[in-house]
Amino acid sequence: MPTLNWIGKDKIINHYHDVPFRTLDFRYGFRADMPEDTSPTGSGNKIIHGDNLEALKALLPEYEGRIGCIYIDPPYNTGNEAWVYNDNVNDPHIRRWLGEVVGQEGEDLTRHDKWACMMYPRLKLMRQLLADDGVIFISIDENELAQLKILCDEIFSEANFLGILCWESTTQPINAGKAKFQLQQKTENILCYVANKENKYFKLKVDETSSPTYPHTGKLGKCRFEIIEKSDAGQYQRNTMKFPILGHYPRKGKRWQIGEETAKRLVEENKIEVIDGIVKKAIYPEDEIDKTKYFPFWSLLLAKDVGSALQAKEELNNVMGKAVGFDTVKPVKLISELLSHFDDNITVLDCFAGSATTAHAVLEQNKKDGGRRNFILVEMMDYAENITAERVKRVMRGYDFTGKEEEEIYSKKLTPKNLKQGKTLLEEAERAAEAAKGKYDKVSKPKVKDDCLTVTGTKIYTGYKKGTGGEFDYYELGEPLFLADGTLNENVDEDKIREYIYYSETHRHLERLRNEKYKYLLDYYNDTGYFFYYEKESMTILSYDTLNIVPRQAGHYVIYADSCTIDKAQLAEMNVTFKKIPRDINRF
Repeated sequence: MPTLNWIGKDKIINHYHDVPFRTLDFRYGFRADMPEDTSPTGSGNKIIHGDNLEALKALLPEYEGRIGCIYIDPPYNTGNEAWVYNDNVNDPHIRRWLGEVVGQEGEDLTRHDKWACMMYPRLKLMRQLLADDGVIFISIDENELAQLKILCDEIFSEANFLGILCWESTTQPINAGKAKFQLQQKTENILCYVANKENKYFKLKVDETSSPTYPHTGKLGKCRFEIIEKSDAGQYQRNTMKFPILGHYPRKGKRWQIGEETAKRLVEENKIEVIDGIVKKAIYPEDEIDKTKYFPFWSLLLAKDVGSALQAKEELNNVMGKAVGFDTVKPVKLISELLSHFDDNITVLDCFAGSATTAHAVLEQNKKDGGRRNFILVEMMDYAENITAERVKRVMRGYDFTGKEEEEIYSKKLTPKNLKQGKTLLEEAERAAEAAKGKYDKVSKPKVKDDCLTVTGTKIYTGYKKGTGGEFDYYELGEPLFLADGTLNENVDEDKIREYIYYSETHRHLERLRNEKYKYLLDYYNDTGYFFYYEKESMTILSYDTLNIVPRQAGHYVIYADSCTIDKAQLAEMNVTFKKIPRDINRF
């Protein structure tokens, strides 16, 4: 597999190990229904202000292997972004970069190297956080697409590459210029990798107009599947596909969309309908739907379906009630489309949060499908509070807005083949329009647009848009757990230290709450008890007299203390491993 080399790679490749571990310091909780209550919400939704490299490491004890979906929109390195490379890499060969603004190609000949140095350790930590059935989406344009692909092949494995989605980011016409040949980029890329391609990723989606072969988004319930004959009979023109249903055979050159055994059962259960002499529908109750089926989504994401960059900018300004200066925003519908294909109770991470589009999309998608997704946002810039968090607050509690939002309820591409079923398609569109009437202020009649039969729903807002509801907790990056001399930072809350040590031993999050009876016990895991015998104001000594801190409930014990007076042979007989504070605390 090809690998990418760049200036500084040998110094940065293991840099994520050297990043200091910092705590996440709680600042306030926000509740849409009780904004005056700023106590911790425990909702699972988090907004973190701080450098994302350190924040990603701070998330490891609680979230390693538990993030279901990552979406990031990192700097594209266009030369117009003025992003800062400020990672504290302690090496004289690249120290000259620290704190520099990355500039134009002609002004900064190492900007691609800096971009790779910035991305590599962050991607390594994201890989650790990603669940075994998780997926990562990375937005990028042509400036760093090739480099990003090779970096991700190395970190996530080329075997776990799903593909590149193509988003139509602009529908604006090309401006004429003096050049004889102009190429305007009207699309952006979204790279998609999974943690383990052996897992199934795309969930079943069903609605009342679904076919048994290609289900689509919608509500579960009694699902009516069209049994329209297929014209691509080809190799399927066999006797097994020519059986009669209620005395009717498929017409010449066509076949049924269901098998003979299924057809017989549906006939027996009176779940087949014949309209105008043609077998049209079968009714499948919800409990008969095969929920183990998975299907991919299309790699082409059109602006008419998911929005453009210009629409996204207007969307953000509408929420904030003013222009906030973000020109490269992603539409909520774009992120919602990505999220809609996966389980609805995952945690979604965005560590280049910007204006909080990802959180907005999570909230809207949960409202739409009743999901229980959580979000974690990380933003290093000073606007983390007054833009990133403020947008989430407004989306949750509602905001002043006068205007309308249109959504495509139904869309079917018209082709020479399916035009023959024009009447059926029209009936299908009319049913979709009828079913949507209670959800929208206005529902259009079926009409042809861009060679598609479409139905559009419109929501009209006159002065106020109702919020989605919800809660989140806001954090700042705290102090490092270890001081420069390697000792424990006593300013750090002891519960944070305990959580760190348990994770460093087990790679699991410490869920057990501390109690006075066994206040030094962390928890038990794999028949091992873990103990942190620590007092901030005094030395702790593991001796025969203090061994009563250990309840005899496991086959082995790991005990941290300042010192120990029991020799190693005796400890071994008692199945105890002593670890000295802070010398033996693992730095991950």
